[in-house]
Amino acid sequence: MKVSSAPAWEHFQHVADIGVRGSGQTRSEAFEQAALAMTAVITEPDTVAGGEKIEINVSAPDDEFLLTEWLNALIYEMATRRMLFSRFQVEISDHELQGRAWGEPIDTARHQPAVEIKGATFTELRVWRDEKSLWHAQCVVDV
Repeated sequence: MKVSSAPAWEHFQHVADIGVRGSGQTRSEAFEQAALAMTAVITEPDTVAGGEKIEINVSAPDDEFLLTEWLNALIYEMATRRMLFSRFQVEISDHELQGRAWGEPIDTARHQPAVEIKGATFTELRVWRDEKSLWHAQCVVDV
């Protein structure tokens, strides 16, 4: 990933599964970008229309657990609603997250889903602020 202060996402190497990482000026942006990275494991995010909004509220004792709660709540919504999401908005206060995700029902012909994500794991789980004050949120997702 190029060095930038703009929100961004990327995948990182892991032996069996796929690592997702989000970066941003705020912790909330990093969580939003981690969710977008997770969508990109399944399909090209640009193919997903953001017409339907769902709300997700989660809490956890620390930032790392909050990230897994957020991603696992999204995975649950994708599975039960048979949807994909392409836009996210997160507000974090202490360790309470209020999130919104916009997406649409899965269209296998258009989205061509590559994998099904089973869950966000504690493997390589980390939320931190770097020396340039950029936030990063990462973990490995089980596919």
